Amino acid sequence: MADSTQIDQALMNLVTNARDAMPDGGRLTIRTSLAKFDDEFMTSYGYGRPGTYALISVEDTGHGMDNETKERIFEPFFSTKEEGKGTGLGLAMVYGIVKQHEGYINVYSEPGKGTTFRIYLPLITMRIDDRKHAELSGIWGGSETVLVAEDDIQVRTLTRKVLEKAGYRVVEAVDGADAIRLFNENRDTIRLLLLDVIMPKMNGKECGDEITKTRPDIKIIYMSGYTADIIQKRGITSGHLDLILKPVAPNELLKKVREVLDR
Repeated sequence: MADSTQIDQALMNLVTNARDAMPDGGRLTIRTSLAKFDDEFMTSYGYGRPGTYALISVEDTGHGMDNETKERIFEPFFSTKEEGKGTGLGLAMVYGIVKQHEGYINVYSEPGKGTTFRIYLPLITMRIDDRKHAELSGIWGGSETVLVAEDDIQVRTLTRKVLEKAGYRVVEAVDGADAIRLFNENRDTIRLLLLDVIMPKMNGKECGDEITKTRPDIKIIYMSGYTADIIQKRGITSGHLDLILKPVAPNELLKKVREVLDR
């Protein structure tokens, strides 16, 4: 049992990395199969719980990675890409999604010999209770309009899909200045601002402050890969604010959005 939006995002991030690793072309292969974790497997690989798993592998024939890079690839903000061409959150997000599904992910790679990521997701052994799922979705869902301002297209797309799946209408902005423009065009319908703290042209706090001059009642949630104390030390915000840390689980995002809207 898996959240399709999250798995879509995980695969998109892995495929994007594979593309970037093959600038002159190459072969991308996505496979699905079953894998059994038994005593022999767990002894050989040093992890896992006994059982049968769905296995998704993403393979490329790109430039590969050395051991030092492999050990750090799931760290937030670690990136081997040029500045401005990656946030360093893509693989951290994949790792988080896999762990939320109680699964495992590993990577095999050598310089010049390509890379293979393998995701193991435990198979369900119980009947899915559709009613319970619908009840939970109803609690955290809604029909309000939310403005999402995020300069990372992958994070923005995932956020939009999660919100729309829960019934919300979403207006997407690519940076702070774009958020101001879109808010002015939709000021009568937007109920909540979901603003990335660090954005080009105008940061999230500046954007929120500008909008509250004309709509003091507007609800705001800030998103960041940095904790609140680090953000305050950098002088971006001060005092209390509603903050969610990236990468954020879809259920946690929906819960926070509903909580703020209902105040």
